[in-house]
Amino acid sequence: MKIQPQPELSLAVEHLCAADPKLAGLIAQVGPCEMQIPHHFSIFYSLSRSIVYQQLAGAAASAILARVEKLFPKGRMTPRNLLAMEDASLRGAGLSQNKLLALRDLAAKCLDGTVPTKRVLARMEDEEIITRISQVRGIGRWTVEMMLIFRLGRPNVLPVDDYGVRKGMQRLYRLRELPDKAAMRRRARKWEPWCSVASWYMWRCAELPGPKPRTAAKPTARK
Repeated sequence: MKIQPQPELSLAVEHLCAADPKLAGLIAQVGPCEMQIPHHFSIFYSLSRSIVYQQLAGAAASAILARVEKLFPKGRMTPRNLLAMEDASLRGAGLSQNKLLALRDLAAKCLDGTVPTKRVLARMEDEEIITRISQVRGIGRWTVEMMLIFRLGRPNVLPVDDYGVRKGMQRLYRLRELPDKAAMRRRARKWEPWCSVASWYMWRCAELPGPKPRTAAKPTARK
């Protein structure tokens, strides 16, 4: 995997540290941003992978995806050869009926232009991309946002529906409850134009060990 250019990540971290003291403390604890952008993945493959991984543990999804890829010459799954593959073969690799239908719809929409090519995507705004690709069966806003961050390297995406980002923000600012979408957007204004990098740190924050629970003091024995 190719890593997003380090100078850009350094610029993002510098801005975030200056704009948000609490986030600066988290960055000091976590260390440099290690966001990775797999530039060699096609848009079709990136979205196919997201569909296969939906609602599955990582190891199980990885095994299914590997079996699906082995069905194709040299393991290269394309929209055309996916549409030509028999349902029975794809189901035999472990795909559910819903995911099979979603993959076929994705392949068809890649071929008819509903899902733009990488070159066309480069000229489109984030919201326009979300609207277009969300037309694919089984793909919603969150899936497209993950593609924007981790495949296209868009710098200013705030996935307000993501539990990890919400949990990280709750812990960072010591909120009593998970923040709602409006509250997240308000707090994230200071992060712009680097909300994607800040979101990466929110995921790291959600993974950090929490504070130890307080233990009740032992009652003093009375004579």
